[in-house]
Parts: sequence; structure tokens; C-alpha cells
Amino acid sequence: MSERDQPFAELRVVDVSTTVAGAYATKMLVDAGADVVMLEAESGHPLRRYSASSQTIPEDGSGTLFHFLAAGKCSVRDGPGRLDELVGDADLVVASSALDFAALGRTRPSLSLVTITPWGTTGPERDRPATEFTLQAAAGSTAYRGLPGRGPVAAGGQLGEWAAGAYAGVSAIAAYLSARRTGQGVHADVSMFEVALAALTVYHDLQGQWLEGPLPQSLETPSIEPTRDGWVGLCAYTGQQWKDFCLMVGRPEVADDERYYDARSRMEHLPFIQEVMHAFTRTHTTDEVIELASAMRIPVAAVGNGQLVLEQQHYRERGVFVRNPAGFEQPRRPWRLSSHPAGEVRAAPMLGESDDRIRASSGAMREPVSAGGAARPLEGIRVVELAAFWAGPVVGATLADWGADVVKVESIQRPDGMRFAGAVRNDVMWEWSPVYHGANPGKRAITLDLDSEAGKQILRQLIEEADVLTENFSARVMDHFGLDWETLHAWNPRLCLLRMPAWGLDGPWRDRVGFAASVEQASGLAWITGYEEMPLIIRGACDPVGGMHALMGLLAALEDRRKTGEGQLIECALVEPALNLAAEQIIEWSAHEVLLTRQENRGSGAAPQGCYRCAGEAARDRAESPTEPWLAISVATDAQWAGLRKVLGDPGWAAREVLQTAGGRHANHDEIDREIGIWCKERSAEDAATLLAEAGVPASPLWNAHFVVPNPQLEHRGFHEVIEHPFTGPTRYPGFPARFSAWNSAERRSPPPTLGQHNEEILVGELGLSAQEIERLRKEKVIGTRPAWL
Repeated sequence: MSERDQPFAELRVVDVSTTVAGAYATKMLVDAGADVVMLEAESGHPLRRYSASSQTIPEDGSGTLFHFLAAGKCSVRDGPGRLDELVGDADLVVASSALDFAALGRTRPSLSLVTITPWGTTGPERDRPATEFTLQAAAGSTAYRGLPGRGPVAAGGQLGEWAAGAYAGVSAIAAYLSARRTGQGVHADVSMFEVALAALTVYHDLQGQWLEGPLPQSLETPSIEPTRDGWVGLCAYTGQQWKDFCLMVGRPEVADDERYYDARSRMEHLPFIQEVMHAFTRTHTTDEVIELASAMRIPVAAVGNGQLVLEQQHYRERGVFVRNPAGFEQPRRPWRLSSHPAGEVRAAPMLGESDDRIRASSGAMREPVSAGGAARPLEGIRVVELAAFWAGPVVGATLADWGADVVKVESIQRPDGMRFAGAVRNDVMWEWSPVYHGANPGKRAITLDLDSEAGKQILRQLIEEADVLTENFSARVMDHFGLDWETLHAWNPRLCLLRMPAWGLDGPWRDRVGFAASVEQASGLAWITGYEEMPLIIRGACDPVGGMHALMGLLAALEDRRKTGEGQLIECALVEPALNLAAEQIIEWSAHEVLLTRQENRGSGAAPQGCYRCAGEAARDRAESPTEPWLAISVATDAQWAGLRKVLGDPGWAAREVLQTAGGRHANHDEIDREIGIWCKERSAEDAATLLAEAGVPASPLWNAHFVVPNPQLEHRGFHEVIEHPFTGPTRYPGFPARFSAWNSAERRSPPPTLGQHNEEILVGELGLSAQEIERLRKEKVIGTRPAWL
């Protein structure tokens, strides 16, 4: 199937970005069918000259990452008036720097703009130099990852760029849909700092509002553990999973000890917990552990890398990898539509190959569909959410922010498991989970026991009137409830069903349980993060960023339904967005047989880059320092290197000719690290960061995630909103990491719903049940507002 048959085939995009984030955002648009033209400088897009493995750039002047990100796009060389010429027939512009939105609008009023910048285009920090590495530090992501006593570790593989691209991709569609409703273009202002807060932390500001003190550096237990022949990835997020894990390793008595009930308390006894785990894992092969854990429904995965994922039978049977015309294998589009299979991957363009192209009008967006309509792009859409934990609910929260009416369905027998994960322990702890709070604002909620006929019948009534149904169970669960696609489509032919199982709806792993940690382990994301001798999970990225990819698939399905009247099944296996985020590892191995691996805090795009110990003690409370005594520095350009030399006093060692190029700095990284380390130990992280930022060098103290707020930049942009919650009181909630010029999410947002909070409002007020029927349903525990076992 060609791109002309894809849902957003009428969408025309001009890409003037120069970063991975911008290139990935527009790749997502190409995947949905958009016509994307890159407007390139005479020297070409910077990624044409980039290679993570320092391999020779091919004769066409483009590295493998460029071929992956630019596949299916067109290229036009920039010149006088060229941007004005292109935007005259475009719907969207995507940029990695601030552009004059008002001026673009004078050329074309319905034109929308997506900017992806480090801090956003407004606010006191908007011009502060930054890379995704220093933004991770500023967001509190880096400081909490790693072993106590060892240095903190950032997420590897430029993950902040890829995550920002995913948020920008869906923001572009939201802006386009809004402009089509109103006739007025929308500026979607994406902040990579806010993306780091949304995707590379675990709602730590919410947690910090309820728990005293700093967030400690920590590991999950179990996580990536050594086996007799390598590594295995495990996780135990629920109480039952922890009990089953302890039973598997032959220590059931550990599960009964209150000291080890949750991850925070287990971290306090890490040597003992590791002794318990490794006595078992080190005496078994990875395959043996996977077989046992799978049989006990414990989330488990082999730890993947750029080579191993290409060899996995599960991915091969599902057709996850496809051939790029440049001669390597790459992950496919990470979402699938039942009636719109993805087309073949098209080649990346030669520089300027479309210079003479005449962009004939196709009628797309030439006039607004309904000028004067609601600005929120999903106003009028009704969503039934069966999803739980994080990835599925964050889709629903975004839909609600964008105008949809989202009804969350749980049961008192099985509430959303995230209500208990990391929750504050009290008499109503299921209303005190930071992640549940973060991923569920703006929704209404009911409870229904779907094992009962009455519960199933009520759910059917909701589905028959819905536009969207979302779920992220393992593949077998929907069949267990009798909710297969054929049945649902018969009930409501216009329904779009979004399914997000960890491993997909088919393949050898379809029935395995999996969480975000599992797909980080399996995809290669964990492989590229951590210490040289020890991979670490990222904790945070795969759920929210996977949710953005699933949202893109859902938006494509809704667009197709607008044209055809028919709903679709959308499958977005959580592991497939993760494989796209790890694509650089896969294509480097496939193209060059180079295995990218962990460099701790170093990276291919900057040198020097690292976390350097400074004067001072660890963050203890807000009255002292909110930062840790570590400084993140990332020198990505020669100009930034010159700024660093100036701040250091231009010492003789830094003036050596070999250090004046990126290649020379990479080759002499150890020496540079030693010298920077000496300089940092004499001053605080805050003072050092200020000096470096003033000289144009990306640098940030490692903020403790509990103390990132108050923050003048976030306050200026209105990222947080204080909402009154029935149990937690006035609570500060994070928003979506982009500001939209046409609407303000805060205007309509409600707090995350309590368990069964809207039972009567929906069941009586909308479905017409009587008071007597409601009472009977309560007595039969079909509905309720407290977990059934309490």
C-alpha cells in the first residue's frame, strides 16, 4: 500500500528542523502518510554527516541514521524566498528553533507550526544552552538512576531527542486537526525539558509533594540480573509478582517479610536482596529463568541489543524488521491498522533532489472543513478506557486534554494496578499513587465487574455509543471477556479499538506479561544505558513515549473513519515503539556489524560529556540544596568547546590542536574528564553551571527530582496546574509538554477520578439505570468505590 492510501495522505509538511527530535517527528508523520519536504541548507541536514559508530559516511554523503529518519521524505535546498514558497501550499511547518508564527500566518492563516526547542520558545530559560543530556539532569532524571556509591547515570542513546520527537509528532497532528476545524493555524510549542519531566521521570514531583526528603539514587529489584550465561530482565511491580518471584528463587519467606514489600524498602536492604536473587539467577541460564518466570506470569525478557533483537524469533515471526533501501534492516512503523498496512520503506532523498518540484495543490486544507469549530481537536469524541498502569492511561489523559470525554472503567475486584504501585501507605492508599495521579487527570471513572453478565451488558452499552475503546492488557485478556475485535465491530462498526499489549497480538510471546521495564530490557534501550559492566533500565520512557506512538496510530484510525465511516483495530505493541527509539543500535549492527553499547555518560554527539563531582553534600531537604553535588556538561560544538576553555581559564592542555575537533576530543575524553573533574571539585554545581551557561556551554546541576519545583521556567509556561483532589487535597499536576496557542488544557481539567467516582453520574444520568438497579449492582459487587478485598 502506498503513502497516498494512508490516513493523512493529504497532509503537507515543511521540515526545517536540524535535530534528531525534528527528524523523528516528521518520520512519524511520513509513517501516517504525510508528504514531508525537508528544507535543507546548502551543506545538507546535519544528520547526513553523522555516524554513531564513526564509520565512513557512504558516497551519497548520508549516514545510516539519516537514511532511517529521512526515508520517504523529499529534499529542497534552501534559498531566498524558498520557505515562503513552500509554506504557501503547506499545512504544517516543523522547526527546531523559534520561528515567527505570526509572519507565517500572514502567508497562510491555516498554517500550523511545531517548534521543538530545549526549553520552549518562551520563558526565562528559553535561550539557555542545553542538550538532551543536560536537560535530563535539569529534570531530575539522571540523579536518581544508578547504584548508591557510584556516579549517577543518564539514559543513553540520545533518548531525550527521540522522546521529544514522539511528543512533537502527535502535537503536529493535534495542531493540524484543530486548524482544520477552525481555519486558524496553531503553534505547538514543544519543550524538551518538559518532555524529560514527562517521559524520563516517574511523576516524581507528585511523589515529592507527599513524601518528605530527596528522592534517593536507586535500582529496581528485581531488574536486570546476571545469569549463568548473560543477563535476564525481570520486574515485580505488584505484590503478587513479588511473591511469585520469591517463590521462583526458592525464598518464599522473603515475600512474607514486611521490610521487602515495596521497591523503596528493598533498596534499603540491597545487598541482602541481591544475594537472594543472584543465588538463583547465577545458577540458571537466561533461557531457564525466562521459561520459569513466564510460567509463573512474572514479567521477564532477554536483554536485547542491536544484534540480538534482529535474531529474536518473536520479532521475526511478527515481521517487525523491514529493509531500508540503503541496505540495512530497521524497525517497521510501530503501529498497525487493520485495513491500512504500512507501505514499503522508501529511500531517503539526495540533497536537493526536489529543487525543481512544483507542489501542485491537491485541495488538502485549502479551506477549513468547518471554520468556527471548537479549537480542541478531539471535541465530541467519546472514549471508553479499559487500560491500566501507565502507557494506556497516558493516551486517555492526552485525549481528554484535547477535548475527548474519557470514561475509565475499572472493577473493585481488579482496580487499575497502578493505584497501588508506589502509593503512600494509608487507609485509602489506592487514591495516593503518584503515577496513577499523573496519568489520569481529566477523566471520569466507573467500576464494572466484567466477569458478571450485568457488568458486560453495561460495558456494551457504553461501547455502542463510543468512538474509541482503549486497552493494554496481555493479548489473551480481551478474549477472556468476550471482547474480541469481531464482536466489538459488530456492536459498533464505527468504533476504533486501540490495543497495546506489551509484545503484540501474535507471536511466541503474545501471552507473556510485560511492563515498560520489560520492553526497555528487550528492545536495547537498557543495553545502551548504565555502567560499563552493568546495563540499567531507564524507568519512565517506554510507557509515556509508547503511549504517544499508540496515540498516533489512533489519530490515524480516526482520520480514516472520518473518510470511510468505518472503525479500525489499531495494534501498538509496546515493544515496537521501544525498538524504534533504539533504532540506531539496530541499523548500526545491520549496516556495519558495529555493536553500540554503554558508555556510562558519554555519547556519540558530544565530547566532553559527563557527570562531574562538585563541592558540597548530597541534597537533604529543601532548606539546603535542591541539587545533588554533580554537574552535567555536554559539549556538542566547537563553539561550546571554546566557551568551556574560556571558563576553565584557557589552560595549556585545552589549547592543544588535537582537542580543537570533535574527533580529537572523543579520542582524548579521559584526559579532558580528569581536568574538568579537578575544576569542578573546587566549586558548587550551581556556581559552575552558571559560569558555563554564561559562556554558551550546555551544563546543569543534577537536580533531585523531588525538588525540581519551584522552577521559574515551568511557572512561566504553566506546565503545572494545582487541582483540588478529594483525598490528596490541592495537588500540583504536570501538563502535556507542549503549549498550544489555540487552547489551554488547564481550563477544563479535572483531577484524576477516585475509584468508581462517576458510577451514578454515568450509569443513572446517561445510561438511564434506576436507583434500585444501582443498589442491586452494589450489593452484587458489580460496582463499588472500594477494592473488594478491603
